[in-house]
Amino acid sequence: MNSYKLLLAIFLLACLQSATSAEQLLPSSRLEKTTPERLGFDPGHLSRIETQVRSEILKGKIPGAVVVVGRQKGIAYAKAFGNRQVEPSKEKMMLDTVFDLASLTKPIATATSIMILVERGQVSLREPVSTYLPEFGQNGKKLITVEQLLTHQGGLIPDNKLADYQDGIDQAWTNIWELEPTDALGKRFVYTDVGFLVLAKIVEKVSGQTIAEFALENIYQPLGMTETGYVPADELRQRAATTEQREGRWMKGEVHDPRAYLLEGVAGHAGLFSTAHDLSIYARALLAGGTLDGRRILGRITLNEMTSPRNIAGQRRGLGWDMRSKYSSNRGELLTKHAFGHGGFTGTAIWIDPELDLFYIVLSNRVHPDGKGSVNPLAGRIGTIAAASIVETKKPAATRSKASSGRVVFNGIDVLEREKFKSLAGARVGLITNHTGLNREGKRTVDLIHTAERTELVAIFSPEHGLQGKLDQANIDHTTDEATGLPVYSLYGESRKPSEGQLQGIDTLVFDIQDIGARFYTYISTMGLAMEAAAEQGIRFVVLDRPNPLNGLIIEGPLLDEGKESFIAYHSMPVRHGMTIGELAKMFRKERNLNLALRVVEITGWSRGDYWDQTGLTWVNPSPNMRSLNQAVLYPGVCLLEPTNVSVGRGTDTPFEVVGAPWIKERELAKHLNSMELAGVRFVPIRFTPTASKHKGEECGGVNIIVTNRQGFRAFPVGLHLAAALQQFYPDDWDTTRMNHLLRSDDVLATILQSKSLAECKAKCQQQSNLFKKRRQPYLLYR
Repeated sequence: MNSYKLLLAIFLLACLQSATSAEQLLPSSRLEKTTPERLGFDPGHLSRIETQVRSEILKGKIPGAVVVVGRQKGIAYAKAFGNRQVEPSKEKMMLDTVFDLASLTKPIATATSIMILVERGQVSLREPVSTYLPEFGQNGKKLITVEQLLTHQGGLIPDNKLADYQDGIDQAWTNIWELEPTDALGKRFVYTDVGFLVLAKIVEKVSGQTIAEFALENIYQPLGMTETGYVPADELRQRAATTEQREGRWMKGEVHDPRAYLLEGVAGHAGLFSTAHDLSIYARALLAGGTLDGRRILGRITLNEMTSPRNIAGQRRGLGWDMRSKYSSNRGELLTKHAFGHGGFTGTAIWIDPELDLFYIVLSNRVHPDGKGSVNPLAGRIGTIAAASIVETKKPAATRSKASSGRVVFNGIDVLEREKFKSLAGARVGLITNHTGLNREGKRTVDLIHTAERTELVAIFSPEHGLQGKLDQANIDHTTDEATGLPVYSLYGESRKPSEGQLQGIDTLVFDIQDIGARFYTYISTMGLAMEAAAEQGIRFVVLDRPNPLNGLIIEGPLLDEGKESFIAYHSMPVRHGMTIGELAKMFRKERNLNLALRVVEITGWSRGDYWDQTGLTWVNPSPNMRSLNQAVLYPGVCLLEPTNVSVGRGTDTPFEVVGAPWIKERELAKHLNSMELAGVRFVPIRFTPTASKHKGEECGGVNIIVTNRQGFRAFPVGLHLAAALQQFYPDDWDTTRMNHLLRSDDVLATILQSKSLAECKAKCQQQSNLFKKRRQPYLLYR
């Protein structure tokens, strides 16, 4: 028996000393007790972390640290190093050490609290801060939005002077309200503590609770984070890491940030304390989509919005989170583009990578004892080692879905459905839609609204190509929807605008059609004319927004010439406008002076830089000859040639991917175009015979256009060079009579026909695009 007890004691001691034991970190948690191998890590590679940390301790960069690496299902590595105090006496660093998180307060307490209020409909990201805090709006700050504070682009000073806080809390806030912006709104990334002080005040004003109370009740308690909060209790203070001296005493469990200290330890930018145990729970919850073991703090859609990247003057940020900016030296080099994290001045860092199903936490008190330490480069190396240690990348199904699609995107109809159609309650609806009006599960918007409680669907209106999207003819007749028995009024027949008679008995027009992102795609014209009709009849207009398949950043081509508006050129904009249908609706209402009650049901999870294949949404051909995203990418350039006597591939399997005519010498044209070395594209000589449209039944010489790099590719210059080449090589065969039918720019047409400098033309188009980019800014809904 004595031998058995001795062996048992040795075994227990070994477990306590294990550098990778999950129990060592989490003795009372519900985390799965596991090993690095079971979580898909190489333990040998993870062990390299220890060498890095001990080296920094020997150099005097940090007195000690706690490092944790894990995944959604548990902890792979957890170890404490060095000391949590060296002055006035030494105290060993322990895994349960409490740390002053400093600026980790921003994402974990403040930004998470704001997103909870956003999710509840109590705060809107794009509303001015002055909506919630009128006193903030003075001295040029009235238009600063909540989102601009979360992303550090509100033009606020990084820190106002410490003297502003020394006459009491009330006076400190008066001083903050009186601050003036130091930068142009939304123009520059300037990291600011002031912005997060204000965000915490929004939480207080809207919820009636301080940031400390709200975050405790809505984040820490639901997740079981019992060691996290502001102003730690005595038991937690006793095991806190010591920082610097203040007023003749060492700060231990007392906030280091001087402004948070003068605000009695509770602030939006600093003041939060926590342990590696609690932060691991928080990180796992975010990897799990905002819900851990049935305990929910955020919905997955809300979290996707929070962690969708915003490019701010070259700095990549989320809402409250860093992603890749000048402050990202604590970011592991091998993390994916979906990773988000943050650092804290006292020596803390946390990074979470949903695609790798990975998080790592580095907690130190690098400011102890003399404020001269450094931890960020070490944290970055630890993150690199952690990512490189992954040998098994299989993730839970939800995580795999997000990684493969970029993020989970929900269209306006999905959001409306999730809201149980409350905004349509009691309405008599006319629905403008076609075959693209589907929710994520493929159910028709027609059927969803038709069966919605307290909503009456009165009539359906269809655009070009009809309700089923299959007709390719000049005029389409009215019909009836077989499933509902409702009338379907064609807006591509004798009239392209709903008539007064068709709108009888309707008090709300709902628009749900997938646009393609080009000026001459007629669905936006249908929307614009319907908005005019709604304004004339005093009818509310609701747009169920959908992503721009070509992304919302790139703008191409010249503006529409004044006076050349038509059904294929409804509004002044470039060929590729980079806006969603909902954003265009806002622009149309304002710039056309429509007295119209407009609501846009916004997409969630979509970022402006996303092409369609990054949304995870099913592609539905928006029109009969728009059969793939690749064709849509080419469309704004290639389609410009369609009014002339060349085939753009209608009547083939690859419309808009080929251009040709019987009189084109394919090798000659391809060689010339390739010699231009246009970015992201190559031209392959081909011969093809269309079965419909231009040159039906005739063999054509031409080129197959291959996009080799979508990021560098621009469709309009390709169309411009194609047109210039046709004019150069085949001036007697190429009929340019209707070239301006879609282009609608006399300057560009003259450049082509008179063989002027294309470089000068492209520069002028770029100037016009830049002007439009500024003009569209007030109407943008997404970052």
